[in-house]
Amino acid sequence: MDTISHYRQLVQHQLEEYATYSAGSQIRDEVIFDSDRDRYMLVSMGWEGLKHIVQPIIRIDIINDKVWVQEDTTDRSVTDALVAAGIPKQDIVLGFHPKHLRQHTGYAVS
Repeated sequence: MDTISHYRQLVQHQLEEYATYSAGSQIRDEVIFDSDRDRYMLVSMGWEGLKHIVQPIIRIDIINDKVWVQEDTTDRSVTDALVAAGIPKQDIVLGFHPKHLRQHTGYAVS
């Protein structure tokens, strides 16, 4: 299996794992995978009283052979989980940080 296919598999597995943590009885977590464009999301959806909730929790893209964590609002870092699953830090970009700060993160800049 080539590296990018392996990264896709690891990203999808991690998002499926994160989706098992319930946000509440009326809120469900849903994974959205677009493998053709390498876009992967975990979204919370449902109702909180009279308010309809659609909240992105995790957004990951694979761009130029790197795993870009674009959004992570969890209290358990998906980035740490991806590293523990076998994706090297030099292949992960913290896209939620501005480019000038990424050099200080220990992860890839771009």
